[in-house]
Amino acid sequence: SVYSRSGLLECRAMTDATTITPPRQAAALFILFTVLLDMLSFGIVIPVLPKLVEEFLSGDTARAAEIFGYMGTAWALMQFICSPIQGALSDRFGRRPVVLLSNVGLGLDYILMALAPNLAWLFAGRVIAGIASSSFSTAGAYIADVTPPEQRAAAFGKIGMVFGLGFILGPALGGWLGAIDPRLPFWGAAALSLLNACYGFFVLPESLPREKRAAFAWKRANPVGSLVLLRSHHELFGLATVAFLGYLAHAVLPSTAVLYMSYRYGWDTTSVGLMLAGVGVAAMLVQGVLIRPLTARYGERRTLLAGLLCGAVGFAIYGVAPQGWMFCLGIPIMAFWGLAGPATQALMSRRVSGSEQGQLQGATASINGVTGLIGPTLFTQIFSHFIGARSGWQVPGAPFLLASAVLLLAATISWHTTRIHRAEHTR
Repeated sequence: SVYSRSGLLECRAMTDATTITPPRQAAALFILFTVLLDMLSFGIVIPVLPKLVEEFLSGDTARAAEIFGYMGTAWALMQFICSPIQGALSDRFGRRPVVLLSNVGLGLDYILMALAPNLAWLFAGRVIAGIASSSFSTAGAYIADVTPPEQRAAAFGKIGMVFGLGFILGPALGGWLGAIDPRLPFWGAAALSLLNACYGFFVLPESLPREKRAAFAWKRANPVGSLVLLRSHHELFGLATVAFLGYLAHAVLPSTAVLYMSYRYGWDTTSVGLMLAGVGVAAMLVQGVLIRPLTARYGERRTLLAGLLCGAVGFAIYGVAPQGWMFCLGIPIMAFWGLAGPATQALMSRRVSGSEQGQLQGATASINGVTGLIGPTLFTQIFSHFIGARSGWQVPGAPFLLASAVLLLAATISWHTTRIHRAEHTR
């Protein structure tokens, strides 16, 4: 996210005064709790935001899908522009001040969306959220700071577990609050984000020592410049391509899942929230319990390939399931897609130095931003087309079938990219 230089210098003084040197495990627990609160605030609004857009459009689901896709694109554009700046700033000033300012910004933004009187204000809120939301990528850099390379897949898996836990509690809570008042989840998200900022101010230690910090340079902080790092090594570029395709496929879930479940299965807000909570339970079990023993036994390469293939199968089930209970059959299979992300991050983090971890996370966040520019509009337009009156072939699951094909392509690229140095990367 974009922050003023003077503001960061003030935060730097605050950080240096309160920095402690915790054991690695304790530091990781601090950042995991921070991510948990972030994910709770994010997850609470998932079941209600698309429906609120639909409400502003007098119940026009097809049009709501289009507008919600544009919102996702605007959010991703801000991420694409601001994430590399956030990564470079965290390499220069440390992770802690970036996390704190991010959460304050998100809390204020959720208040804005809670009070939004029309669609234009809600749209503006999503744009600001894209600027402010930096904690996720900074968390990856923080974990890389405090974790040895051979343990990073398991550590990134714990971040995934926390994401899953946030999806268990967040959407379920959001669905319940949304049934009371569609604006109430936004107030809850604001409270959690501001609570997170307070927690970080008093508890969160700095993870990047002063001697490992890199000078800030716009050539590293702009989106194009940050992506140059990904071309510094053949495998790093190939893995970045795999990450790009994974992020692109993932865009189908937040952009179309709520509207898809409502349209095809007739589920209400509470049912959607509970379903997303079920997805979170499955993801948490895989990433929190299974990824460490699986990567230790089979290596990061095989774990990555297995995760991508499971994701492809899961999306295919989502796309063809004519009834809700059949959709549910894809959840445990889809959960194993959670193996792919931590394995990819661990393999990529091995290819950069400690002073470049923030830049790497900013670059991967920019990749996510690029897919966010493409994915929401792509998938919502496909969904809108295949449920619209002008479509001669009604295939509401078309977005999920496309996501399945994208993950199959990612599996092919990952197999080719990592096969030459298999022995090095599977130890």
